[in-house]
Amino acid sequence: MPSKISPFEEIRMLLAGLPAPSHEAAAAVRERDAQLTKPPGSLGRLEEIVEFLAAWQGKGKPEINRPLVAVFAGNHGVVAQGVSAFPPEVTRQMLENFTNGGAAINQLCKSFGLGLKVFELALEHPTRDFTVEPAMTEAEAAATLAYGMEAIDDGVDLLAPGEMGIGNTTAAAAIYAALYGGPASLWTGRGTGVDDTGLARKTAAIDAALALHGPHLSDPLEILRRLGGREIAGLMGAILAARRARVPVVLDGYVACAAAALLHALNEDAIAHCLAGHVSAEGAHAEVLRRLGKKPLLDLGMRLGEGSGAALAVGVIKAALACHRDMATFASAGVSGAG
Repeated sequence: MPSKISPFEEIRMLLAGLPAPSHEAAAAVRERDAQLTKPPGSLGRLEEIVEFLAAWQGKGKPEINRPLVAVFAGNHGVVAQGVSAFPPEVTRQMLENFTNGGAAINQLCKSFGLGLKVFELALEHPTRDFTVEPAMTEAEAAATLAYGMEAIDDGVDLLAPGEMGIGNTTAAAAIYAALYGGPASLWTGRGTGVDDTGLARKTAAIDAALALHGPHLSDPLEILRRLGGREIAGLMGAILAARRARVPVVLDGYVACAAAALLHALNEDAIAHCLAGHVSAEGAHAEVLRRLGKKPLLDLGMRLGEGSGAALAVGVIKAALACHRDMATFASAGVSGAG
């Protein structure tokens, strides 16, 4: 009898044979764009955005009818090392705030007509303290990643994955240090606003984890389970499912991009369907985006998480699509085109 496939091997199989962008759909967008009442290229990246949407949706007339912000929430055992300015119970309290419509992400979703769905990931069972042992087992990490793949159900056509979790900027910084090298201080920011002493504890915790898990960090999936969090695993699943279903993704900030970085390390093509919504003020996010080959749409000095930067960027994307879809052509407007 054949041996049973391990959970991580199943994930690696999902990363094979990913769909490619439609060059025909992108060409159809370029053809219409050339007829619109504006000089060629005058809308800059807005024109590129529509072409991107068309290529990944596989539609010459791309649509945004069911955009979704999917927020994944998890707690982290490394908080015991004093790496956050807030206690772990704030994660659940913020989820209640989301439910009651009182968070920043609620207002942004209302402003731009976005759906909001929150995935609560066993908040009562934080990941293990990665300075002492792996944060998750292989089965836990893989199961959470699989759960995250449900984010694109119900006909979602544009996904903005976000996160909530006290301690998760520590996990993200540890992931970047493991992927890209260098001491924790190169990748670590102040997260929820820790003081200098808290920042030193955060850096020390990550350095300790890198030393403990070092022999196992050549595999991105081992990095996930040893240093990551449930919300990061969920984000990976959501981004991967979106790729397999040809749903474009708008990446949020520092933590969300840790999930993208792990997928990119497993298969550089795995995040080709992703746009960077913004560059965060947290940590070394600009350097992360450079390594991922992503140019952010916005730079507003934000570091909130929750999918907030991605949600703002979706507003820009919807505006780009409206211009392309609803502008008159030279012929329909009776305007003379370029000679």
